[in-house]
Amino acid sequence: MESHSVRRKLAAILSADVQGYSRLMGEDEVATIRTLTAYREAMAALIRQHRGRVVDSPGDNLLAEFASVVDAVQCAVEMQQELRKRNAGLPAARRMEFRVGINLGDVVVEGEKIYGDGVNIAARLEGLADAGGICISGVVYDQVENKLNSLNLGYEYLGEQTVKNIARPVPVYRVLLENEAAALPAGRPVLRQAQHERPMNRDPITLSLSKPVLSTVEGGDRTLSLPDKPSIAVLPFANLSGDPEQEYFSDGITEDLITDLSKLSGLFVISRNSAFLYKGKAVKPGQVGQELGVRYMLEGSVRKAGHRVRVSAQLIDTATGYHLWADRYDRELQDIFAVQDEVTQKIVAALQVNLTAGEQKRPRRPPTTNLDAYEHFLRGLECYWRRTREANAQARQMFERATELDPNFAAAYAWLGRTCLIEWTFQWNEDPQVEERAFALAQRATTLDDSLPVAHQTLAYVFLMRKQFEQATAEAERALALEPSDADACVTLAEILSCTGRPQEAVGLVEKALRLDPHYPASFLFALGQAYYLTGRHEEAITAFKRLLTRNPDHPRAHFFLAMVYSEIGRTDEARAEIAASGNINPAYSLERVRDKIPYQDRTLVERWMETLRQLQRK
Repeated sequence: MESHSVRRKLAAILSADVQGYSRLMGEDEVATIRTLTAYREAMAALIRQHRGRVVDSPGDNLLAEFASVVDAVQCAVEMQQELRKRNAGLPAARRMEFRVGINLGDVVVEGEKIYGDGVNIAARLEGLADAGGICISGVVYDQVENKLNSLNLGYEYLGEQTVKNIARPVPVYRVLLENEAAALPAGRPVLRQAQHERPMNRDPITLSLSKPVLSTVEGGDRTLSLPDKPSIAVLPFANLSGDPEQEYFSDGITEDLITDLSKLSGLFVISRNSAFLYKGKAVKPGQVGQELGVRYMLEGSVRKAGHRVRVSAQLIDTATGYHLWADRYDRELQDIFAVQDEVTQKIVAALQVNLTAGEQKRPRRPPTTNLDAYEHFLRGLECYWRRTREANAQARQMFERATELDPNFAAAYAWLGRTCLIEWTFQWNEDPQVEERAFALAQRATTLDDSLPVAHQTLAYVFLMRKQFEQATAEAERALALEPSDADACVTLAEILSCTGRPQEAVGLVEKALRLDPHYPASFLFALGQAYYLTGRHEEAITAFKRLLTRNPDHPRAHFFLAMVYSEIGRTDEARAEIAASGNINPAYSLERVRDKIPYQDRTLVERWMETLRQLQRK
């Protein structure tokens, strides 16, 4: 065998054979061969229909490969359903029933043939299946359990099976077709697929941007062109712990992976906000690729039990559905950070991401060695992202507890500071001490670990509110340098540049944020509208601010800037209406308060706005 003719790839392998084939041949060779030929033709047609390929078919066996495990399992289910229909027309003694095994694994390719443990495990699973049944490996189950809802499948866990010539036991699941679950003896556990889908919270309107990263298509959807570097979306990892209370843990693993990948300048990573809209929703790779404008997606699952954790992950090409890499990690809980690092490194290798010298040398260290502190931290993040006053208070309690358990837990200090900043920004508490505490906590975090973007963003905003513009810009630039794919970091810097006389640069940064976060939050529209206004693009500013107000009617700064825009283009009545709306939202509104709160470096610009306000308030 010449070495250049051998290559490896990841594939979903389907292996099938006939139960009782020798008996059938002994009773009637001609009829058995005729039936086998007809059944194989039907199976091959279904394999082609599901984008698979028949690799070999010696004797009564059939071996096929697929780029997608979803396609492989769906094909196997339809194969068994079709063969049951055909068998119904035959005498019981002449029925031909196939057993099917499916595995996802690395295979060696030689010409049209495939070899290796990936194939061997599929063959062993086939031997464990009942006549007319399907058995799948644990890695296959992890990837398909919530993706074939329309087939009404169930799964019975058969435990870890020791199979011939395979060193480690293989977790095995029996696929239950149609009403097979009801026929199981009482007490046998059946795993059911989720029967609900969470609706996507889409923004149906598309902005007109100076560099058209978004374009409008019929129905208001967006067509997103691929970036000029490898692009990826990390979908929320499924919680397989059997306890909804463990959602915080699987979500936390997902967030950590998004953050780790977002720090790599050679990779384009979709933000958490957009990725998490797919949580609990069965989606196809092509759908994710089209809706988020990415070439690759990472999906997986987390099963946490006691001091053990099992993480499964697979990297998929959204254009082809082909699995580039997949693996499973069964580790002690204390090794969870090492697992995250390994997954990140596998993705970097698979996508051939170019790392800078600094990224290659960047030390990999766990955020904490205290697992209890880490769990409180993850619970805090879960609360934080709800963005309500009550949830923010709960998040603060969790982060505070994490810092008590580990006084050197830098990330916990950083996010604790963020809860203070949110409370102050949303005017849930206007005590100046809240701002001071946000600043102190962010400084504490950067002292412990200067590589935390969220801490630098918090410092940037506090410096901006204090009108310390140089420091604000430096901190915002530092945050974005640390995490180039962070949409929030882009917007943070954009807002500061708008306030310091560089609005044209701000426009480009917000556009980048909109691309990184296609289902962006309303706050991005304020940053965009502000930058448009300051560059003299009045109509585009009006569009952005009005869209913001459809999502958040009580945004006082949007009303204020709309008033400024309307006044400058001569629409005085509309300008007065916006000022009145701003005053209704905030009873403490006054000229002095506005002058004090607006953090713009050019004070002549601020005084011009003050004069405009005085004129609008005159009858």
